[in-house]
Amino acid sequence: MAPKTTDPLSHPLLTTRALNRATLARQLLLRRAAMSAKDAVTHLVGLQAQNVKPPYIQLAARLDGFDPAELSGLMASREVGRMVTLRSTIHTHTAEDCLALRPFVQPMIERELRTFRAGLVGVDLDRLAAYSRELVEERPLPLKELKAALAERWPGADPLALSVAARCLLPLVQVTPRGLWGRGGQVTLTTAQKWFGAEGGDAAAGSAPDTAVPRYLAAFGPASVQDTQTWCRLTRLAPVFERLRDQLRTFQDEYGVELFDLPDAPRPDPGTPAPPRFLPEYDNLLLSHADRTRVVPLAYRKLIWNGNQGHRTFLVDGFLAGIWRLEDGTEGDGRGTLTVRSFGALTRAQRDAVAEEGERMLGSLSSATSPSYVVRFADLSVPSTAG
Repeated sequence: MAPKTTDPLSHPLLTTRALNRATLARQLLLRRAAMSAKDAVTHLVGLQAQNVKPPYIQLAARLDGFDPAELSGLMASREVGRMVTLRSTIHTHTAEDCLALRPFVQPMIERELRTFRAGLVGVDLDRLAAYSRELVEERPLPLKELKAALAERWPGADPLALSVAARCLLPLVQVTPRGLWGRGGQVTLTTAQKWFGAEGGDAAAGSAPDTAVPRYLAAFGPASVQDTQTWCRLTRLAPVFERLRDQLRTFQDEYGVELFDLPDAPRPDPGTPAPPRFLPEYDNLLLSHADRTRVVPLAYRKLIWNGNQGHRTFLVDGFLAGIWRLEDGTEGDGRGTLTVRSFGALTRAQRDAVAEEGERMLGSLSSATSPSYVVRFADLSVPSTAG
């Protein structure tokens, strides 16, 4: 993409490096924050949670002294939960945001039904939603049982399409023990209203775009309209920014794209040091902008994916630098291995800093009885195909 000519008399220019440091500051990745796990989940507008462990790895990278038991305890006490929201993917949100953000993204989630129309011929979707709610609110149902019950009621429909429709039409929460640290559990569902109860929050309080957009900027800005639409996968948000324009500051990036930001949000000096950070697969830092070059160099954008599966990644100097994986019991003494594969050459000082951060990350996520790990660097500049 060739940069457009910028007008030096229009919006102030933010370079890619300036955007990088601003975004890292919002994401709590420039310096670890001394805040609670619940406050961090709120500030970040949720944690991408397609798999069970990523929310814990995300907070280990962002919070000072993070203990996985803290987030796990919040899930067990129903102060946070796992449900489909942004980009129609599973996120870990506070109870308040589960109830508030789902109405905001509901139009996008319901668009998924177009893909499954052939399997829903003759199915009254209002009746499907009402029956599904009755089933999962009577008792939380494993996904397999919900699918079977819907197929029995609508034998001529596609069972997968029926279960997808229930997920799209209702705010279904994955109940514990799924998502708890060190615990297993199949996907079992009930409604957000049933799981969180009256104390879960006011669904109208945060569902409006005029509320969601400033929260996005606080966690991911400065950002363009297109960036925001990528984050939530909603369209036609330009009028929202126009309504809010007088409350926001405006900038432009190196391509002349207009960027919006909260007036008092942090925009650190581009030369601010950025320590290495280890991120899980599908970290929202890498998924929430249309133009991801503020974190992902163009040469590396395809290297973090294995098909449609994301690799775990790490940052050096604030930018994507490679991928990593953990293997248990690979050493002769029973220790596991943290394999770090960088996409480009690292200096000795950078390698030492990456190894130190890897050890710190493993220490915060491991119990005293967990095996220790050695950190190994794989061959440079050779992308891994391991999951």
